Amino acid sequence: MNFTKQTTAIFYNLKPLPIQQMLDFDFLCERPPSVIAIVHPGKKGVHKAFFGQKEVLIPVYDSLQEATQKHQTAEVLINFASHRSAYPAAKEAMETTSLKTIVIVAEGIPERQTKELIALAKQQHKLIIGPSTVGGIAAGSFRIAGYAGGKIENVIRAKLYRPGSVGLVSKSGGMMNELFNIIARTTDGVKEGVAVGGDLFPGSTLLDHLLRFEKDEKIKLLVALGELGGKQEYDIIKARQEGRSTKPLIMWIPGTCAEIFPWEVQFGHAGAKTGSDEESAKAKNQALKEAGIIVPESFERLEEKIKETFEELKKEGKIIVEEEPMPKEVPLDYAEALKEGKVRKATNITSTISSDLAEEPTYGAIPISKVIEENYSLGNLLALLWFKKKLPNYFIQFLEKCIILAADHGPAVSGAHNAIVAARAGKDVISSLCSGLLTIGPRFGGAIDDACRYFKNVVDNNTLPAAFVEDMKQKGISIPGIGHRIKSIRNPDKRVELLKEFARQNFPATKHLDYALQVEKITAKKAENLILNVDGCMAALFLDALKSSQQFNPEEIKEIIEIGYMNGLFALSRSIGIIGHILDQKRLKEGLYRHPTEDILYLNDKE
Repeated sequence: MNFTKQTTAIFYNLKPLPIQQMLDFDFLCERPPSVIAIVHPGKKGVHKAFFGQKEVLIPVYDSLQEATQKHQTAEVLINFASHRSAYPAAKEAMETTSLKTIVIVAEGIPERQTKELIALAKQQHKLIIGPSTVGGIAAGSFRIAGYAGGKIENVIRAKLYRPGSVGLVSKSGGMMNELFNIIARTTDGVKEGVAVGGDLFPGSTLLDHLLRFEKDEKIKLLVALGELGGKQEYDIIKARQEGRSTKPLIMWIPGTCAEIFPWEVQFGHAGAKTGSDEESAKAKNQALKEAGIIVPESFERLEEKIKETFEELKKEGKIIVEEEPMPKEVPLDYAEALKEGKVRKATNITSTISSDLAEEPTYGAIPISKVIEENYSLGNLLALLWFKKKLPNYFIQFLEKCIILAADHGPAVSGAHNAIVAARAGKDVISSLCSGLLTIGPRFGGAIDDACRYFKNVVDNNTLPAAFVEDMKQKGISIPGIGHRIKSIRNPDKRVELLKEFARQNFPATKHLDYALQVEKITAKKAENLILNVDGCMAALFLDALKSSQQFNPEEIKEIIEIGYMNGLFALSRSIGIIGHILDQKRLKEGLYRHPTEDILYLNDKE
């Protein structure tokens, strides 16, 4: 098969990097995108990739049959399946008329399966490249799998964006990439280069590709890199002797150092191991040389030998070097450009409380492992993530007590009620929780924030408690944090008593609490239930904790209050109770809730 600018491929297994590298090569060579479909079992849709700066959508199918039916012009299957599933995909491709070349990237495919694929390929007159291959490159035309040639910078350096006069075949993919550069330095570049793969039984051999190159009129010089072990190179010698291979061929077999070892040596590939004497690198190099093939004295001299042979072909007029075209510039991916310091972009989000960029995530500047090792409590965690400071122990304990005391207030309050109704309607835990939390506001939970603002303002301005109460009365505003539906001065809220007791014993100062209690003395004379409730007590003590901790300046305290930290604390605390109610309803398998009609006053215009 000849690979041209019109050659297209189906990619088996969704591998974004090699797919993108094939498209980048296409853009560089000014040809249409070569990957026209992707097969990924169990997945259907589209894969988004770049062609230059433009995004393209490549259809994804869950079967090769569907992909080939809808894209019958595709002649190549790039098989990126693992060694466990590469065989059935390749076998199906063998039986698909439109596919002519199957590239198998996986290594470690069982030899029996590989032999069966080779037999099928001969029967169906198809070309296999691999297994265990990086593919190859038809310069300026088609990238045979995405990793051949390396990064786009190396593709440009090796002049693979336009055809040259050299045909290259190698067992090793890594060495093929190195030879691309050697050939670019010494000749007008490669016309086509292929790595047949390092498995013991390659789908196509060095000779198979040399014979393909023999038929290509634009290829004037052949370069091949073999391997110790096996007898592929002797097939090349036989082809030369029979006149089937006539173009100048430069060849080298690495591994001459193996003879110094007294035991059998296994090199990188499955097929690269010393066996009989004739399979050694030294014996092969000698046999190639005797057959008239150009063999350098060492790998280090290979570059020199390629240059020398190419210059002779130029002198003979067999190669005419054309003017070097300027390659297109392939846009860098943003992540790559950022890594190389070639772009800058304003960030969209700023975070100062945590990071996942280090070796392990951090809360503030503290690794999570340290948070665990030092047994950080919930209050310590709030100090890290909310306040970004190390808070005094009494402050930490106060926050934790608030969470415990405000966690639940029974099923009748609006937040719990809404969550229960949602849970009984069949909604999931998160949806039901959101339903409950959305009721938090001025009349439910939000009073804590309002109490913070009012108490801070009057204390900062030295407003007398009586003047504050009168002013609120004149404005017709209820004092946030004052008043309870059930509790009274004769029947105090136990939660408030616990918080007051804790503060008296642990806080350095309780100026705001003292002020709130003076307000309570005035309001309780008007009505016994106008007492400091738990919201007001938490608000006053939060102000005392902020100020007495000496960790915050006045501007920071003002910002904390305005932002709504206490509202956040209430939401965090009440979420615990709301989730409890949700789980309770689901555990009880309660049905859809319908409010009883006798509990509703129906009014209409009819008499």
